Amino acid sequence: MLTRIVADRVYDFSHVVGGRQITGMLNLTVGRDDNVFVLLRRPNSSNVTKLSIGTMPGDEEIQTQFGSTGEGGSDFRWPAHLALDSDENVYVTDEWLHRVLVFDTDGEFLRSFGQQGDGPGQFNRPSGITIDGNDDVYVSDALNHRIQKLDKYGSPLYSFGQRGDGDGEFNAPWGLTTDSDGCVYVADHKNHRIQKFDADGDFVFSLGEHGDGEAQFDHPTDVAVDPDGDIYVCDWVNNRVQAYDADRNYITTFTGDAQELSKWQHEYVLSNPDVYKARRRVYSLEPEWRFALPMAVEFDPVKSRLLVVDPQRWRIQIYNKLDNYDDPQFNI
Repeated sequence: MLTRIVADRVYDFSHVVGGRQITGMLNLTVGRDDNVFVLLRRPNSSNVTKLSIGTMPGDEEIQTQFGSTGEGGSDFRWPAHLALDSDENVYVTDEWLHRVLVFDTDGEFLRSFGQQGDGPGQFNRPSGITIDGNDDVYVSDALNHRIQKLDKYGSPLYSFGQRGDGDGEFNAPWGLTTDSDGCVYVADHKNHRIQKFDADGDFVFSLGEHGDGEAQFDHPTDVAVDPDGDIYVCDWVNNRVQAYDADRNYITTFTGDAQELSKWQHEYVLSNPDVYKARRRVYSLEPEWRFALPMAVEFDPVKSRLLVVDPQRWRIQIYNKLDNYDDPQFNI
């Protein structure tokens, strides 16, 4: 379904961006104008790729790539997530080196903070990261089963959570985000749920349980919130993204709608006759449209669009959330 009208909302599939240029994609974040920063994790060539992604198919262009694989002061070994501060500086978590690296918007290394441990400002496999309106940084300290809040230079402010499955407890927290009120939403990966906390780290609510139905998840990896308070959950093993309103009422499920190839994928198919012939021989291309283990979701509030990282197919699927949609009238 390319356009869906559900619960007074309209979601319209826009287009797909992808190809061999973004293999190994794990996560993305939206910057100013058309800037989108994508984290690529590959054995010997991890990097951050800065893209320009417009509103129309074919608008996408690579602006720059930065970061190198290694264990030096400005290297990645096993990067996991990224986020931007108000100056569009890029913060990248590194699970292997237990730290956060910071680059400016053009890729110049600025600083890093963190080391392995369980004390304030230390990490054990940091994964998700988000930055609030005050430029304070939240990190999913996955194997310490907590969320840490730090200032943008890495000085610890406070943490919340411990291992468990009760309210306010975690089992390997992963992606996270903040809303306009400073509340924090956490993808509690191995507890198969989303938890919300207020700006002081106090528990607000839990959403979901293990399963494949409504309000059920299988190892959620990420969460996003739009300006209306609607919540989007990257339901990893269920190959879908689910949407809920601010009161946790189910809205809809996205399973992928990439019926047209991206610009880069189209160029690749046309330049490889065997691939072109093979695609024309299959009974149906519908499996190609769908998500395969989606890893991350991000909502772009300026362009009112949802971006879903679909890494197994090297692409980003984009849905517009419309507020001026006119339902066509037909005379039969």
